[in-house]
Amino acid sequence: MTIQFNIPTNLTLLRIALIPLLTVVFYLPWQYANVACTLIFIFAGFTDWLDGYLARKLQMETPFGAFLDPVADKLMVAIVLVLIVQQQATPTLAIAAAIIIGREITIASLREWMAEIGQRAKVKVSQLGKWKTTAQMVSITLLLYRDDALGLPTNLIGYGLLYIAAVLTLWSMINYLRAALTVINSSH
Repeated sequence: MTIQFNIPTNLTLLRIALIPLLTVVFYLPWQYANVACTLIFIFAGFTDWLDGYLARKLQMETPFGAFLDPVADKLMVAIVLVLIVQQQATPTLAIAAAIIIGREITIASLREWMAEIGQRAKVKVSQLGKWKTTAQMVSITLLLYRDDALGLPTNLIGYGLLYIAAVLTLWSMINYLRAALTVINSSH
């Protein structure tokens, strides 16, 4: 099998390439580093939406792209959460980040295993997972930015949304594990 590099796949690879750039900018001793990191993260999120849209619209979906897209997303989220926790080292932030990163590893592994036994559809992305992702991405954006905006406590709102994302993360993980458990129990 050959790997096809098309526009959607190249956008996904660009998203992965943005991770070290965001990390370097994050540590720059520059007063606008938080703004630059926020813009890089927003751009990465846009490429995530765009690669999926183009893959479907132009019928360029490939097995490699289907594999790489969630890997890119999980890498970006995990690394940025680690950066934020390192910068704003609090137990509350670390707990929420650990829940989110742990869930991502667990569900990725579960999906891989379910695919191996021909039951991948049982753990496909749910509406709850989409809400979790939205809360997570908005919270990370606000936590990267940190400064108050329009009189709003951006960082505090980011904390709140991250906890909402963590709760949705646990809820969706429980749902995925229940679905997998029914498959396991029915196979015995």
